[in-house]
Amino acid sequence: MDGQRDRTAGAVVTAGETCLGTFGPFPVATPWWADVEPVAAHLTAALGVPVMVLRLVGVEGGAHAGGGHVTYHAEAFGRPRPGLLGPPPRDLGGLLDPAPRRSGWATADGLRRALAWAEASLRAAGLPPAGPPRQVKTWNLSGLFRIPTASGPVWLKATPAFTTPEAEPIGLLADVDAEIVPAVLAEDRERGWTLLSHLPGEDCWDAPPDVVSTMIGRWVEVQAAVAERLDRTPHGLPDRAPRTLPERVHALLDGAAAAPLAEDERSAARRLADALPARVRALEECGLPRTVVHADFHPGNWRSDGRRTAVVDFADSHAGNPVLDGLRARDFLPERLRRQAADAWTAAWSACVPGSDPGRALALAGPLGHLTYAVRYQEFLDGIEDGERVYHEGDPAREIRAALARARTA
Repeated sequence: MDGQRDRTAGAVVTAGETCLGTFGPFPVATPWWADVEPVAAHLTAALGVPVMVLRLVGVEGGAHAGGGHVTYHAEAFGRPRPGLLGPPPRDLGGLLDPAPRRSGWATADGLRRALAWAEASLRAAGLPPAGPPRQVKTWNLSGLFRIPTASGPVWLKATPAFTTPEAEPIGLLADVDAEIVPAVLAEDRERGWTLLSHLPGEDCWDAPPDVVSTMIGRWVEVQAAVAERLDRTPHGLPDRAPRTLPERVHALLDGAAAAPLAEDERSAARRLADALPARVRALEECGLPRTVVHADFHPGNWRSDGRRTAVVDFADSHAGNPVLDGLRARDFLPERLRRQAADAWTAAWSACVPGSDPGRALALAGPLGHLTYAVRYQEFLDGIEDGERVYHEGDPAREIRAALARARTA
C-alpha cells in the first residue's frame, strides 16, 4: 500500500447493550474507511463469532475518507471466548446512547432488523439465503451487504431518508432498458431497504475507450427515451432542475458551508450565485430534455463483465438536466479519455435530440455542476450524525472553489 494511504483499524466490540471490550490495531488491505468488508472479516476470524461494523467512531490521520488509524464500533453476533478482547474503554463516550440522525444500519437493532427483512424477503421470493450475509460497506450514506443464494449473490442496500429510494429511478430506466440497471427484488421504502440482483464483472475505473463511449451512448439513449414519458408517468423523484439551483446556492452561502472560504472567495461566490439565473436560462436554451439524472455517473458506478455494462448507485438521482451526468463522466475519467467522453456524450445527445446544443451545455454547466454538488454535500452534512461528518467536512467549500475556478475558465 501507499504509505500515505495505509489504514489500520481497531474496534470497540459490543453485543447488544453490553460493551465486550476492544480489539486491534490491525492492518487493513484497503485504505477507504467505508470499506469494512476486510475489517469485519478480520474481526470475525479473530474472535470466532460473526462480527459486523456498525459505524466509524474516530479517525487519527488519513484524509479524504481513507488512510490513518480508524476506530470502529463493531457488533458481535455471539460472545467471543474470554481473553481475546482488551478491556473496554474507561469512557464509552456515549457509544451505546442514541444519537440524532444516526443511520438505522449503524445500530445493532437496526442492523438485525435489516438483515432479517432481507432473509424473509428472499425466502418469499423463492431465493432463501445459502449462507451468512457478508458486510461490504458501511458509512453514513449506505450500508451494503452481499447475501449468497443458490442462484448467486443478492445485494441488500440500506440508505438514509435524504437519499432517493433507488427502486424509483431503476424502475423508470428498466422500462426502457432492463440491461442497464440491476433488478429490484424487494424494497421497504419507508426504512430505506432495497434488495438488488447481482451484476457480474468489475467496476469500470479502468474501462477501455470502447466501453466508455458505448456506456455513455447507451445512457444518453435511455435518458432520452425516459424524457419522452417522464412528465406523464407518476414518480417520486425529487426535482433538482437547474432553475432550482440559484435559491439553493444563496441559502448555502448564508450557512456554515461558506465559513471555510476567504472573504474574497465568499464575495466571488455570491457574484457567481447572482449570475446563475442568466446561466441557467442559457443552459435551458441548449434544448436538452428534463429526464432521470443519475447525478453520480462516474465510471466507478458502472459495472461490466465484458458483455453487459450497467449502472449502479441511484441514491442521488433526480429529475433534471442530463448535463450533470455528462460532466460527471468526463471529469472522473483519466485525462486521456475526457475529450473522448465529452465527444461521445455530445454526439449521442445531438442524435437523440436534433437541434440541441449539448456541446454548449457542457461548457455552460461546469460551474453549475460544482455548485449542485456543493449543495448536495451540505445536505449530507445536515442529515448525518455528528460523529460521521468527517467523511464530508469541507466538501461544500471545495466544490464552491471548484465552481469559481470553472467559471473563470469557462
